[in-house]
Amino acid sequence: VEHGSVKLDAPIGRYLQEFRTKPFAQVTIQRLLTHTAGFPAIPPTGSVSASHSATLRALAKVPFDYAPGSGTQYSDVGFIILGEVVARVSGMPLDRYLDKTVFKPLGLKDTTFNPPPSLRSRIAPTEWASGHILVGEVHDPRARALGGVAGHAGMFSTAADIGRICRMLVDGGTLDGRRVFKASTVALMWTRTTDGSGSRALGWDTP
Repeated sequence: VEHGSVKLDAPIGRYLQEFRTKPFAQVTIQRLLTHTAGFPAIPPTGSVSASHSATLRALAKVPFDYAPGSGTQYSDVGFIILGEVVARVSGMPLDRYLDKTVFKPLGLKDTTFNPPPSLRSRIAPTEWASGHILVGEVHDPRARALGGVAGHAGMFSTAADIGRICRMLVDGGTLDGRRVFKASTVALMWTRTTDGSGSRALGWDTP
């Protein structure tokens, strides 16, 4: 958005050809970010796979739970789609884009997707799945199906790194004298939407 390559009020079909049909004309980037786009909370069984393009085609066939803009419902579907928007527009996978634009500029040492085996001894196990205890594998099954890199889940981090992210946001987009986001971008992130229940901001829940 800061670079002008994505517009918040643009329909999703401008960036993803799978959604260039009339039903998605009112599904904007902003509505995806504020969970007011009409999508169900969880993708239907079998709709998410290792093929990101096949996943998008399947999600484009999922019926709305409500008319876009008329309600609010936290949606993994919306954020899976947003992750693919970043990949298509930037020309690089979501994890590489975030590493380049956020993780490295902030000096984050332990924030990554698909952490390497060398970090496993420091990672808390989460649950039993697929015949073993998950350690260093994202526990969300849809994110696992997508290869561990997705818009809704998959990032591993530490309290120290998350603290650096929070300090940057509280300080209007800067940390240790280095600007990561414009102050206006951070302010926009925290602005309530007028859609749905009005409780959501861009990726954030205002309470």
